[in-house]
Amino acid sequence: MSTPPVRSLKHDLVFSELREAIRQGRYSRGAMLPGELELAEQFAVSRGTVRKALQELANERLIQTRSGVGSVVMFDDHELSDSTSWGQPLVGSDVTFDSQILRMERVVDHEFAATVGIDSVDFLAVDRTRHVAEGKPVSLERSRVPAVGSLARAPEEGLIDNSLAATMAASGLTPARVEQWISVAPLSPEDAAILRRESGELFLHLVRIARAADGAFVERVVSWLDPARFRVHVVSGDLK
Repeated sequence: MSTPPVRSLKHDLVFSELREAIRQGRYSRGAMLPGELELAEQFAVSRGTVRKALQELANERLIQTRSGVGSVVMFDDHELSDSTSWGQPLVGSDVTFDSQILRMERVVDHEFAATVGIDSVDFLAVDRTRHVAEGKPVSLERSRVPAVGSLARAPEEGLIDNSLAATMAASGLTPARVEQWISVAPLSPEDAAILRRESGELFLHLVRIARAADGAFVERVVSWLDPARFRVHVVSGDLK
């Protein structure tokens, strides 16, 4: 029996071409896509086909269609990964970001130690923001790691290569398993002030706990992420 040919809908082809162009940065965040008529001529399709493709792009939050204006690109290639490095989701973007450490100090916390199942009660607490150059912050990250090795000296000596992940690796903390909880929640007045947003504005809220291969605690990160700048991309293996 012959296999029936695979049918590719025209709007799927237009959608795929435009999505690839956006992801590769040919249309950067804030740029206007060509109008429906121009796209219809470019792809040799009807305006109705173009509208279907634009709707799929909007469904994936790659663009926003504004009445009387056109389609504006909302995507700048920032994804959340399962990496324990807070900067890793931003790697590969052509958007310039700056980071700022708000707090880096050693703390003693018996309750937190009991929660994550660790005997030591000595931790390094690091609070950071990242923001578009000369713009408002797009993320607020609060990390806690065991105060061992170079991490214990970080408040006085700084982070290795200005990287918490590098300092953790140098201190023998290697994550092998990550558990995450992701939700949408309103910003508290304190966090809203740091992020220069309105109190109660909805942000992505991510809690991530990393453990070593033997189950030992490595890091907890509590993050507030601008939903216009970040998205969640989860890939699962073969579930049985």
